[in-house]
Amino acid sequence: MLPIIVIVGPTGVGKTKLSIELAKLLNGEIINADSMQVYKGLNIGTAKVNSSEMEGISHHLLDICEVDANYTVFDYQRDCRQKIAEIQSENKTPIIVGGTGLYIKAALYNYDFKEEEEFDPCSDKTNAELYKIILQADSSSNIHPNNRQRLVRAYNKIINGSVNTQKGNSPLYNFVTIGLTTPRDNLYNIINNRVDTMITTGLIKEAEFFYKKGIRSKSLMTGIGYKELYEYFDGLVSLDVAVENIKHSSRKYAKRQDTFFKHQLPVSWIETNYQDFSKTVAEAITIIKKEKENF
Repeated sequence: MLPIIVIVGPTGVGKTKLSIELAKLLNGEIINADSMQVYKGLNIGTAKVNSSEMEGISHHLLDICEVDANYTVFDYQRDCRQKIAEIQSENKTPIIVGGTGLYIKAALYNYDFKEEEEFDPCSDKTNAELYKIILQADSSSNIHPNNRQRLVRAYNKIINGSVNTQKGNSPLYNFVTIGLTTPRDNLYNIINNRVDTMITTGLIKEAEFFYKKGIRSKSLMTGIGYKELYEYFDGLVSLDVAVENIKHSSRKYAKRQDTFFKHQLPVSWIETNYQDFSKTVAEAITIIKKEKENF
């Protein structure tokens, strides 16, 4: 049996296309690892693969919850592991693809999470107080002491008992991680063009549908492409500014993804060949065959 295949990389680099090509060649089924693509109705802004693009390949953990649900890392860990077991029981190859690194690491490594049941906005605590508590619980934390949003999120993981244990560096599966990359200037051009395409193909209407329903859930208020358009709908910025903000947020997110994957997962990197994608596929197959020998 082949190891689990994981495909990572920054947004827009070609992960979806590679996953489908590998699934066709290796009798695989694809498991989504994008934290926004689990939500129903968030299609254009998340670049969610559509039925024609799937080319008959089974995809899992797409459109599994409503936009006002709070789908957590704990939920993904449980669901992804279940799908891995189901796919392997049919003698097929699980192919995990997406840009949410924490989801991938939580699913594949021995991380202990408990379901998050409460949320404290920490209005009575300063950044310094939160930072001290977090360091006491996890001395390896790299959160900046002035990043309020991340401090609050980390604090809530602590009080809900969902902090990773030291076992978190132990893999539970045999897996091969392939990372796609491209020069930063090219990636940023891809992202900018991708956002323009999203706008022309209906992203504003998609976001407005939820805005008019009065839905201000976590997925919409933090998801790139939606939070910026909500500011436009609220009259805080012009449409042009909102679109530029989407591009800026997307570029920043791609940079954070790149940093995470380079430091948190054992990745074999491939520079995407956009002129002849078959060469990218062939290089990935070579890596998979070579890594298989190590298991």
